[in-house]
Amino acid sequence: MKRPEDGHVTLNGTGFRYRDWGDQGQPVVLLHGLASTSHIWDLVAPLLSSDFAVVALDQRGHGESDKPATGYDFATVARDLQSFVDALGLQNPIVVGHSWGGNVAVEHAATYPSAALGICLLDGGTIEISAWPDMSLARAREKLAPPDFTGVTLDELRERSKGRDWGFEITAEVERIMLSNFEVLEDGTLRARFPRRHHMTIIDEMWKHRPSELLSSIECPVLLMPTRRTTNNTDLEQERKERAVKRAGALLPVSKTVWFDDSVHDVPLQRPEAVARVITEHIRGGFFDT
Repeated sequence: MKRPEDGHVTLNGTGFRYRDWGDQGQPVVLLHGLASTSHIWDLVAPLLSSDFAVVALDQRGHGESDKPATGYDFATVARDLQSFVDALGLQNPIVVGHSWGGNVAVEHAATYPSAALGICLLDGGTIEISAWPDMSLARAREKLAPPDFTGVTLDELRERSKGRDWGFEITAEVERIMLSNFEVLEDGTLRARFPRRHHMTIIDEMWKHRPSELLSSIECPVLLMPTRRTTNNTDLEQERKERAVKRAGALLPVSKTVWFDDSVHDVPLQRPEAVARVITEHIRGGFFDT
Protein backbone atom coordinates (compact mmCIF):
# COMPACT_ATOMS: atom_id res chain seq x y z
CA MET A 1 0.00 0.00 0.00
CA LYS A 2 1.34 3.40 -0.99
CA ARG A 3 2.67 5.44 1.93
CA PRO A 4 2.09 9.19 2.20
CA GLU A 5 4.50 11.93 3.19
CA ASP A 6 3.56 14.19 6.10
CA GLY A 7 3.61 17.90 5.41
CA HIS A 8 3.17 21.04 7.48
CA VAL A 9 2.01 24.45 6.35
CA THR A 10 1.18 27.69 8.18
CA LEU A 11 -2.09 29.28 7.13
CA ASN A 12 -3.22 32.62 8.54
CA GLY A 13 -0.90 32.19 11.51
CA THR A 14 -2.03 28.64 12.33
CA GLY A 15 -0.01 25.49 11.69
CA PHE A 16 -1.63 22.63 9.81
CA ARG A 17 -0.48 19.09 9.25
CA TYR A 18 -1.50 17.13 6.15
CA ARG A 19 -0.77 13.83 4.43
CA ASP A 20 0.31 13.81 0.80
CA TRP A 21 0.07 10.68 -1.34
CA GLY A 22 1.66 12.54 -4.25
CA ASP A 23 1.28 11.42 -7.83
CA GLN A 24 -0.10 13.43 -10.73
CA GLY A 25 -3.54 14.14 -12.10
CA GLN A 26 -6.69 15.69 -10.76
CA PRO A 27 -6.13 17.07 -7.22
CA VAL A 28 -8.36 15.51 -4.54
CA VAL A 29 -8.57 17.03 -1.04
CA LEU A 30 -9.92 14.79 1.73
CA LEU A 31 -11.59 16.28 4.83
CA HIS A 32 -12.26 14.23 7.97
CA GLY A 33 -15.23 14.60 10.31
CA LEU A 34 -15.59 16.08 13.78
CA ALA A 35 -13.02 14.82 16.34
CA SER A 36 -11.37 12.67 13.67
CA THR A 37 -8.08 13.09 11.79
CA SER A 38 -6.68 12.78 8.28
CA HIS A 39 -5.84 9.16 9.13
CA ILE A 40 -9.46 8.12 8.55
CA TRP A 41 -8.55 8.28 4.86
CA ASP A 42 -5.52 5.98 5.18
CA LEU A 43 -7.35 3.08 3.50
CA VAL A 44 -9.09 5.16 0.81
CA ALA A 45 -6.34 7.57 -0.22
CA PRO A 46 -3.82 4.99 -1.53
CA LEU A 47 -6.52 3.61 -3.82
CA LEU A 48 -7.28 7.09 -5.18
CA SER A 49 -3.63 8.05 -5.53
CA SER A 50 -3.02 5.60 -8.36
CA ASP A 51 -4.97 8.03 -10.57
CA PHE A 52 -5.09 11.36 -8.73
CA ALA A 53 -3.00 13.77 -6.64
CA VAL A 54 -4.39 13.12 -3.15
CA VAL A 55 -3.93 15.11 0.07
CA ALA A 56 -5.74 14.82 3.41
CA LEU A 57 -5.81 17.68 5.90
CA ASP A 58 -5.89 17.66 9.70
CA GLN A 59 -8.42 20.45 10.11
CA ARG A 60 -8.11 23.22 12.69
CA GLY A 61 -7.66 21.83 16.18
CA HIS A 62 -7.64 18.22 14.99
CA GLY A 63 -4.93 15.62 14.76
CA GLU A 64 -1.47 17.18 14.71
CA SER A 65 -2.60 20.61 13.53
CA ASP A 66 -2.44 23.58 15.90
CA LYS A 67 -5.24 24.00 18.41
CA PRO A 68 -5.99 27.73 18.59
CA ALA A 69 -8.55 29.03 21.04
CA THR A 70 -10.82 30.39 18.31
CA GLY A 71 -11.78 29.91 14.68
CA TYR A 72 -14.09 26.90 14.78
CA ASP A 73 -16.94 28.62 12.97
CA PHE A 74 -17.67 27.44 9.45
CA ALA A 75 -16.52 30.65 7.78
CA THR A 76 -13.05 30.35 9.32
CA VAL A 77 -12.70 26.62 8.71
CA ALA A 78 -13.74 27.15 5.06
CA ARG A 79 -11.11 29.89 4.81
CA ASP A 80 -8.55 27.43 6.23
CA LEU A 81 -9.42 25.06 3.40
CA GLN A 82 -9.12 27.75 0.73
CA SER A 83 -5.80 28.91 2.16
CA PHE A 84 -4.60 25.30 2.11
CA VAL A 85 -5.62 24.89 -1.54
CA ASP A 86 -3.83 28.13 -2.43
CA ALA A 87 -0.70 27.29 -0.43
CA LEU A 88 -0.28 23.91 -2.16
CA GLY A 89 -1.17 25.34 -5.57
CA LEU A 90 -4.02 22.89 -6.09
CA GLN A 91 -5.93 23.81 -9.24
CA ASN A 92 -9.69 23.17 -9.03
CA PRO A 93 -9.56 20.20 -6.65
CA ILE A 94 -12.31 17.72 -5.96
CA VAL A 95 -13.11 18.21 -2.25
CA VAL A 96 -14.31 15.10 -0.41
CA GLY A 97 -15.81 15.72 3.02
CA HIS A 98 -16.85 13.06 5.53
CA SER A 99 -19.57 13.90 8.09
CA TRP A 100 -18.85 17.39 9.54
CA GLY A 101 -16.15 17.65 6.87
CA GLY A 102 -18.96 17.46 4.32
CA ASN A 103 -20.58 20.51 5.89
CA VAL A 104 -17.21 22.26 5.67
CA ALA A 105 -17.08 21.36 1.96
CA VAL A 106 -20.57 22.84 1.46
CA GLU A 107 -19.58 26.07 3.22
CA HIS A 108 -16.40 26.26 1.15
CA ALA A 109 -18.19 25.67 -2.17
CA ALA A 110 -20.80 28.31 -1.36
CA THR A 111 -18.20 30.86 -0.24
CA TYR A 112 -15.57 30.19 -2.91
CA PRO A 113 -17.67 29.16 -5.92
CA SER A 114 -14.83 28.91 -8.44
CA ALA A 115 -12.35 27.07 -6.21
CA ALA A 116 -13.42 23.43 -6.47
CA LEU A 117 -14.17 21.43 -9.58
CA GLY A 118 -16.69 19.49 -7.51
CA ILE A 119 -17.44 18.15 -4.06
CA CYS A 120 -18.24 14.70 -2.67
CA LEU A 121 -20.33 14.57 0.49
CA LEU A 122 -19.65 11.27 2.25
CA ASP A 123 -22.42 10.85 4.82
CA GLY A 124 -22.27 14.56 5.52
CA GLY A 125 -22.91 17.98 4.07
CA THR A 126 -26.64 17.80 4.77
CA ILE A 127 -26.33 17.75 8.57
CA GLU A 128 -28.67 20.41 9.94
CA ILE A 129 -29.29 19.61 13.58
CA SER A 130 -31.53 22.61 14.24
CA ALA A 131 -34.03 21.03 11.82
CA TRP A 132 -34.20 17.74 13.72
CA PRO A 133 -37.62 17.21 15.36
CA ASP A 134 -37.83 18.12 19.05
CA MET A 135 -34.20 19.22 19.08
CA SER A 136 -32.81 22.15 21.06
CA LEU A 137 -29.26 23.40 21.37
CA ALA A 138 -29.09 22.04 24.93
CA ARG A 139 -30.20 18.59 23.75
CA ALA A 140 -27.80 18.72 20.82
CA ARG A 141 -24.92 19.53 23.15
CA GLU A 142 -25.87 16.57 25.32
CA LYS A 143 -26.46 14.15 22.43
CA LEU A 144 -23.32 15.04 20.45
CA ALA A 145 -20.89 15.64 23.31
CA PRO A 146 -17.74 13.50 23.13
CA PRO A 147 -17.06 10.71 25.65
CA ASP A 148 -14.87 11.59 28.62
CA PHE A 149 -11.57 9.76 28.25
CA THR A 150 -9.96 11.26 31.36
CA GLY A 151 -7.90 8.57 33.11
CA VAL A 152 -8.65 5.92 30.48
CA THR A 153 -5.74 3.70 29.46
CA LEU A 154 -5.20 2.09 26.08
CA ASP A 155 -6.15 -1.34 27.44
CA GLU A 156 -9.33 0.09 28.96
CA LEU A 157 -10.23 1.74 25.67
CA ARG A 158 -9.75 -1.56 23.85
CA GLU A 159 -11.97 -3.27 26.41
CA ARG A 160 -14.68 -0.63 25.92
CA SER A 161 -14.52 -1.13 22.18
CA LYS A 162 -15.24 -4.85 22.43
CA GLY A 163 -18.82 -4.17 23.50
CA ARG A 164 -19.62 -1.88 20.58
CA ASP A 165 -21.00 -2.87 17.21
CA TRP A 166 -18.71 -0.97 14.87
CA GLY A 167 -20.15 -2.54 11.75
CA PHE A 168 -16.71 -3.59 10.53
CA GLU A 169 -13.71 -5.63 11.63
CA ILE A 170 -11.19 -3.88 13.87
CA THR A 171 -8.01 -4.99 12.15
CA ALA A 172 -4.59 -3.85 13.33
CA GLU A 173 -4.58 -1.16 10.62
CA VAL A 174 -8.07 0.07 11.56
CA GLU A 175 -7.08 0.16 15.24
CA ARG A 176 -4.01 2.25 14.37
CA ILE A 177 -6.23 4.70 12.47
CA MET A 178 -8.72 4.94 15.33
CA LEU A 179 -5.96 5.44 17.90
CA SER A 180 -4.65 8.39 15.88
CA ASN A 181 -7.48 10.33 17.55
CA PHE A 182 -5.55 10.10 20.85
CA GLU A 183 -2.17 10.80 22.33
CA VAL A 184 -0.69 8.73 25.17
CA LEU A 185 0.34 10.75 28.23
CA GLU A 186 3.31 10.02 30.50
CA ASP A 187 1.08 8.25 33.03
CA GLY A 188 -0.18 5.85 30.34
CA THR A 189 -3.64 7.39 30.01
CA LEU A 190 -5.10 8.78 26.81
CA ARG A 191 -6.05 12.28 25.78
CA ALA A 192 -8.23 13.06 22.80
CA ARG A 193 -6.29 15.07 20.22
CA PHE A 194 -9.32 17.26 19.63
CA PRO A 195 -10.04 19.12 22.90
CA ARG A 196 -13.51 18.76 24.36
CA ARG A 197 -14.00 22.55 24.61
CA HIS A 198 -13.46 22.90 20.87
CA HIS A 199 -15.74 19.94 20.20
CA MET A 200 -18.54 21.68 22.09
CA THR A 201 -17.88 24.90 20.19
CA ILE A 202 -18.33 23.08 16.88
CA ILE A 203 -21.62 21.61 18.10
CA ASP A 204 -22.76 25.19 18.73
CA GLU A 205 -21.60 26.17 15.24
CA MET A 206 -23.37 23.20 13.67
CA TRP A 207 -26.55 24.28 15.42
CA LYS A 208 -26.31 27.58 13.53
CA HIS A 209 -25.26 26.03 10.22
CA ARG A 210 -27.96 25.83 7.54
CA PRO A 211 -26.77 23.76 4.57
CA SER A 212 -30.29 23.93 3.12
CA GLU A 213 -29.79 27.68 2.68
CA LEU A 214 -26.46 27.19 0.88
CA LEU A 215 -27.02 24.27 -1.47
CA SER A 216 -28.89 26.15 -4.20
CA SER A 217 -25.96 28.58 -4.55
CA ILE A 218 -23.33 25.87 -5.15
CA GLU A 219 -22.21 26.06 -8.77
CA CYS A 220 -20.00 22.97 -9.00
CA PRO A 221 -21.35 19.41 -9.33
CA VAL A 222 -22.02 17.64 -6.04
CA LEU A 223 -21.84 13.90 -5.50
CA LEU A 224 -23.94 12.91 -2.50
CA MET A 225 -22.63 9.69 -0.91
CA PRO A 226 -24.85 8.89 2.11
CA THR A 227 -24.84 5.60 4.02
CA ARG A 228 -27.66 3.47 5.33
CA ARG A 229 -28.17 0.14 6.98
CA THR A 230 -30.91 -1.46 4.89
CA THR A 231 -31.60 -4.08 7.57
CA ASN A 232 -33.31 -1.42 9.69
CA ASN A 233 -35.69 0.46 7.44
CA THR A 234 -37.79 1.80 10.33
CA ASP A 235 -34.94 3.73 11.95
CA LEU A 236 -36.09 7.32 12.54
CA GLU A 237 -32.63 8.75 12.08
CA GLN A 238 -32.35 6.97 8.76
CA GLU A 239 -35.69 8.38 7.64
CA ARG A 240 -34.50 11.85 8.61
CA LYS A 241 -31.29 11.37 6.64
CA GLU A 242 -33.15 10.17 3.55
CA ARG A 243 -35.40 13.24 3.64
CA ALA A 244 -32.39 15.54 3.98
CA VAL A 245 -30.57 13.86 1.08
CA LYS A 246 -33.65 14.04 -1.13
CA ARG A 247 -34.08 17.71 -0.31
CA ALA A 248 -30.41 18.39 -1.03
CA GLY A 249 -30.73 16.72 -4.41
CA ALA A 250 -33.66 18.97 -5.24
CA LEU A 251 -31.85 22.14 -4.13
CA LEU A 252 -28.47 21.52 -5.78
CA PRO A 253 -28.18 22.77 -9.38
CA VAL A 254 -26.04 19.75 -10.40
CA SER A 255 -25.99 16.64 -8.24
CA LYS A 256 -26.14 12.87 -8.14
CA THR A 257 -26.84 10.58 -5.19
CA VAL A 258 -25.10 7.23 -4.69
CA TRP A 259 -26.28 5.40 -1.59
CA PHE A 260 -23.91 3.09 0.29
CA ASP A 261 -26.27 0.35 1.46
CA ASP A 262 -25.45 -1.89 4.40
CA SER A 263 -22.89 0.69 5.44
CA VAL A 264 -22.05 2.53 8.65
CA HIS A 265 -21.16 6.17 9.16
CA ASP A 266 -17.42 5.42 9.23
CA VAL A 267 -17.61 3.92 5.76
CA PRO A 268 -14.00 4.97 4.90
CA LEU A 269 -12.95 2.28 7.39
CA GLN A 270 -15.68 -0.21 6.58
CA ARG A 271 -15.69 -0.10 2.76
CA PRO A 272 -12.65 1.86 1.53
CA GLU A 273 -12.60 0.12 -1.85
CA ALA A 274 -16.22 1.07 -2.54
CA VAL A 275 -15.65 4.69 -1.49
CA ALA A 276 -12.58 5.00 -3.72
CA ARG A 277 -14.34 3.28 -6.62
CA VAL A 278 -17.36 5.61 -6.59
CA ILE A 279 -15.18 8.73 -6.44
CA THR A 280 -12.86 7.44 -9.16
CA GLU A 281 -15.70 6.44 -11.49
CA HIS A 282 -17.31 9.86 -11.26
CA ILE A 283 -14.07 11.73 -11.85
CA ARG A 284 -13.09 9.51 -14.79
CA GLY A 285 -16.65 9.53 -16.13
CA GLY A 286 -16.72 13.32 -16.38
CA PHE A 287 -19.43 13.99 -13.81
CA PHE A 288 -17.46 16.91 -12.37
CA ASP A 289 -16.88 18.38 -15.83
CA THR A 290 -20.61 19.08 -16.15
